[in-house]
Amino acid sequence: MSISIRPIAPDDYLAVESIENAADQMLIDRLSPEGWEPAPSGLSRASEPGFVLVAEETEAGSIVGFVHVLEIDGNAHLEQISVLPQAGRRGYGRSLVEAAMDESRRRGYEQLSLRTYADVPWNAPFYARVGFVETEPATDFHKFLVEVEDRLGLARYGRRVQMTAALR
Repeated sequence: MSISIRPIAPDDYLAVESIENAADQMLIDRLSPEGWEPAPSGLSRASEPGFVLVAEETEAGSIVGFVHVLEIDGNAHLEQISVLPQAGRRGYGRSLVEAAMDESRRRGYEQLSLRTYADVPWNAPFYARVGFVETEPATDFHKFLVEVEDRLGLARYGRRVQMTAALR
């Protein structure tokens, strides 16, 4: 099936939330956390500074994934990417990341950052295949993200890393 990637629309909000909850279940199954917050609403994501792009299967007209990029303090940061588990391994995630990189570049950013688990196969290894490399948190924004992860205790589930892709 072919996909089109486009900006989120209000009609997509429920699908985005549902997709994230379905995709999160894979991480929950792998990490076995004591608790897991449900996904924020699509409206919440769309209201944050930055942009949300959705992947829509053109024939079916259904949303199969999304990517959310925050724009904060001069940084473009890939906050979330989710693809329906049953639509996985079809290149949708790669297409969404590449679209996020293209849009970030179009908006004048020279790099796109993210934070992820180093040893989850569909996390850091995936991002490395699409051009991200491990970097140290250097900006106040990135250091803040590390502090939030520390407060949440995310490291108990595995090593967390920052990764960055050059856009120029």
